This record gives sequence, C-alpha cells and structure tokens, in this order.
Amino acid sequence: MSPSREEIDLHRLTVDEALTKLDDFLHAAFQAGLYQVWVIHGKGSGILRREVGRYLSGHPLVRFHGPADRHHGGIGATQVELSEW
Repeated sequence: MSPSREEIDLHRLTVDEALTKLDDFLHAAFQAGLYQVWVIHGKGSGILRREVGRYLSGHPLVRFHGPADRHHGGIGATQVELSEW
C-alpha cells in the first residue's frame, strides 16, 4: 500500500477498522519516506480521536503526534511526525 496523499480519512469507521487502516497507512507512509502525515478522524464524540491518540502514543514509527493546525482540520485531525530510522 502506497499512500497517495499525506493524509488518511477515518470517518465512518469503527475504532478497530480505523486502527487497522491507520497502521497500514503509517507503514506505507514510512516506507514512502514521508516525514509528516495527518489523520482525519472528525470531531464527533471524541472517541475515535482519543483511541487514535492512544494508538499513536505506542506506535514505534511515530515520533510525535498532536492536534492539527486549523488549516489541516484542527481538533478533527491529528498531525503525526514519523521517526527517521
């Protein structure tokens, strides 16, 4: 899987579906040499945002993650910086 963009949209997915898709995306982005990507999860009730954050906190390819700036979705998205190894 090669990411065609620097973002992934997880709207309308269950947490399990979203995390599986996110993991595939992170590995493909890392292999493609991307340094920064965005995860679009929406605002909603915050469950998906919270679970995405928890997942990213323990992911070996993630160096940093936090809320996206307003141009990339604000609290409806998460900015991710991938490790350089």
